[in-house]
Amino acid sequence: MPLEMYDRLVKLVESAAEDVKKAAGGNKAAGTRVRKIMQEVKQAAQELRMGVLDTREKEGA
Repeated sequence: MPLEMYDRLVKLVESAAEDVKKAAGGNKAAGTRVRKIMQEVKQAAQELRMGVLDTREKEGA
């Protein structure tokens, strides 16, 4: 499960690459898209963190 979560996180970050470049060039709409994707990245990272913690707790039990 954590590996699938990690793959999702990587795909989200990669999907933002082009918009990050556009936002750096001053494209406001791209900046909005980047902020939206980064919110999803934050959520995905938290899910991954919890999944790893859950796996560790199961192994210790």
